[in-house]
Amino acid sequence: MTIDAPETRTVETSRVACDGGEGALGHPRVWLQIPEDIGWVECPYCDCRYILKGHAPQG
Repeated sequence: MTIDAPETRTVETSRVACDGGEGALGHPRVWLQIPEDIGWVECPYCDCRYILKGHAPQG
């Protein structure tokens, strides 16, 4: 059984930054690299899933 990510964002670049989006209540900014063959990556802090535009979201 898979659990959906708390938030999913579609992005146009394979390198993204995530800070939790909650201002002071977020988390330290981390840079994530989306593998081209997979097409998505999840933030290790907030579990937000970033999907590279043109890739189907997969569990």
